[in-house]
Amino acid sequence: MEEYELTADESGERIDKFLSRNYENLSRSYIQKLLKDGNIIVNKLAVKANYKIASGDVIHIRIPESEPLDILPENIPLDILYEDSDILIVNKPKGMVVHPSPGHYTHTLVNAVLYHCGGNLSGINGVIRPGIVHRIDMNTTGSLLICKNDRAHQILAEQLKEHSITRRYHAIVHGNIKEDSGTVDAPIGRHPADRKKMSTKSQHGRHAVTHYRVLERFGSYTYIECELETGRTHQIRVHMSSIGHPILGDDVYGPARCPFKLEGQTLHAKTLGIIHPSTKEYMEFDAPLPQYFQNLLTMLRK
Repeated sequence: MEEYELTADESGERIDKFLSRNYENLSRSYIQKLLKDGNIIVNKLAVKANYKIASGDVIHIRIPESEPLDILPENIPLDILYEDSDILIVNKPKGMVVHPSPGHYTHTLVNAVLYHCGGNLSGINGVIRPGIVHRIDMNTTGSLLICKNDRAHQILAEQLKEHSITRRYHAIVHGNIKEDSGTVDAPIGRHPADRKKMSTKSQHGRHAVTHYRVLERFGSYTYIECELETGRTHQIRVHMSSIGHPILGDDVYGPARCPFKLEGQTLHAKTLGIIHPSTKEYMEFDAPLPQYFQNLLTMLRK
């Protein structure tokens, strides 16, 4: 366990803000987690994130060690878009679960990444999700960010929280969208009747915004690009369904029957843009459309 101690030389500032300014390697969101878990002590007492420091306060910070992993590395081929000592960007295939969960404890992206990286991944999200900053659904394809160390993870998690990461998806939806572009601004929460689904009708929904623009029209279907302003569970699928244009192939939020053999929704995380945690330069990565998606577009264009 790493430990830090410092004495405050000013008053009135929230402790989470004060510490994130004094420790560049600890993001504000991670500091808030340490506070929540009782790992930040002021004058021998645990405090909350809204505690305002006073001059002379003695602040003690404990950084817990990562729990040992019990997930086995698996030699599963990865489609790598970019890699360096801090990050790994992969193009996730359809049907692959991102991290282990009930019913999916093997053959996940985490199993593959553990093998590829030799266990050198950030441990912030715990033993089940090493290196995972964000996730995409099992039957969604495309670009996914993996962090190799805690410092990179903290910095990129903060970018994700501040909505400064670029995430653009390509999708084919049911129906002909009349507008060339638009925005869906509707909170998303757990479905009031079906706990496996998300909904814009939840009483406890969280702020969610999706911007979309039309790329091509095919009469009964529309090819669109969606850009996430927030990143809620199933966000694009729920938002597009809520305006009457569910994702083609989505059997949860769209029609039960699909005229094409797709095995999942036509949703692809195409573009991912981040500010690199070390160089501080903006970098953008593009995941090419999977073959089934290209074939479907070719068919619809005839």
